[in-house]
Amino acid sequence: MASENKSRNALELFRFKGIRVRVHWSFALLIGWVLFAGVAGGMDKAQLVQEVAFVLLIFTCVVLHEFGHALTALRFGIRTRDITLLPIGGVASLERIPEKPGQELVVAIAGPAVNLVIGSLLALLLNLIGAPVLMLDPAQNPTGLIALLQGLVMANGV
Repeated sequence: MASENKSRNALELFRFKGIRVRVHWSFALLIGWVLFAGVAGGMDKAQLVQEVAFVLLIFTCVVLHEFGHALTALRFGIRTRDITLLPIGGVASLERIPEKPGQELVVAIAGPAVNLVIGSLLALLLNLIGAPVLMLDPAQNPTGLIALLQGLVMANGV
């Protein structure tokens, strides 16, 4: 019954390696808010499309992050039922937690590692086209480093 209810709350977008990628109905609220804020701010149609595209690109990175967890878990024989996108991020529903702490650590780190790769590739691309690249120095911004570590712990339940 719970899985049937869960199915009604999210729309399946696609499957990859047997993992369903779904978007929760509340995601429409985020897109609606972006559109509302853009219209209220006087954006034209082209700007509104850019704003929505930006949100969708961010959530593409969220899907890749979650696949980092899911595909790493699969290497340890742990299947992932689905990945669900919510306005606040994504959730990879693993069938079980790895039994060995080392495996659990690797699965937990895999998502943020994907983010690091994406960020590095974007920074390289921006550098190649001559666009400014914002780089944060943890030595100059220890609060940012602490927030990054807290986010890692909260996102992965480490």
